Amino acid sequence: MTQKQIKGLNLKELMEVCEKQDIPTFRAKQIYQWMYRHHIDDIMQMNNIPLALRNYIKDNYILNTLDIENIQESEYENTKKILFKTHDHKLIESVSMIDKNLHTVCISSQVGCSVDCQFCATGMMGFKRNLTCGEIIDQIIHISNLRDEAITNIVYMGMGEPFLNYNEVMKSADILHDHNGMNLGRNRITISTSGILPKIKQFIDEKRGYKLAISLNATDDNTRTKIIPINKKWNINMIIEELEKYPTDKKNMIMLEYVLLKGINDSKEDAEKLSYYGNLLKCKINVIPFNDIGNEYKRPNAEIINKFIEILHKNQKHYQTLVRWSKGIDIDAACGQLSTKTS
Repeated sequence: MTQKQIKGLNLKELMEVCEKQDIPTFRAKQIYQWMYRHHIDDIMQMNNIPLALRNYIKDNYILNTLDIENIQESEYENTKKILFKTHDHKLIESVSMIDKNLHTVCISSQVGCSVDCQFCATGMMGFKRNLTCGEIIDQIIHISNLRDEAITNIVYMGMGEPFLNYNEVMKSADILHDHNGMNLGRNRITISTSGILPKIKQFIDEKRGYKLAISLNATDDNTRTKIIPINKKWNINMIIEELEKYPTDKKNMIMLEYVLLKGINDSKEDAEKLSYYGNLLKCKINVIPFNDIGNEYKRPNAEIINKFIEILHKNQKHYQTLVRWSKGIDIDAACGQLSTKTS
């Protein structure tokens, strides 16, 4: 008998499982809390669940969707990169970063990626498959069990394009947010996209409320198409026009992510145009100096980076400027560096 994944089912789906077995549906809430609130990875440890139901789940469902293959620790920061293996022997990576009272986990949504951003190692893998909701959540559960510090923030910025796995990503985010699940505030969950316009529209229309990050990385279409090929389909103006509809406030501002590439997108004119977009959208601008992935792209020198940031600060009226010096560079865990060899 082929076993299905029970981790990743929401409360409604768990109630349907119980109903089919003529089991009171309040048991569904208990199972839900054991998995997502208490992070139990052994069905037999769910001690308030009748043994018959535990045996049924054990015989028919998979509780653990991932196995930890390897853990790398940075020598310089409290950062760990975790390599996971799925049941079909695919490999994915997640990153746990602890800085003072913040514990941020960067999770993957796909095995590989089809978007092919030229500055990202994951894109060089190609696309294998989408992750299930259970596989997305299991990254967080494993890391929560691995670390003593409570997770405070989740960012969907690991391997893959989250908006090309929209349904499973949103389902997982809803479980993370649910007070019976992991009870993370909506503003503690950030979902990044390279610009999948139909799903940006859907995200806005559905009033999801999670933080939205846009991987912009260029201020003109020629440059953006070169480094992010999907720009041919959904260009900068189309994305900006849609983002103008986003109901932002100080607690839930759009984030424009901008990876600085030497001689590509680091000019004075780029900084001025990025400032214009920032003021228009009243957003956050997150500048990320490029992290080496072994291809032709390079990080600008410190002088160029500082000048770029100075222009952003000078023109800042309605936006915030952030500079993200990535953590875990020594273990290839920094922004854009996640990549695995998988069949």
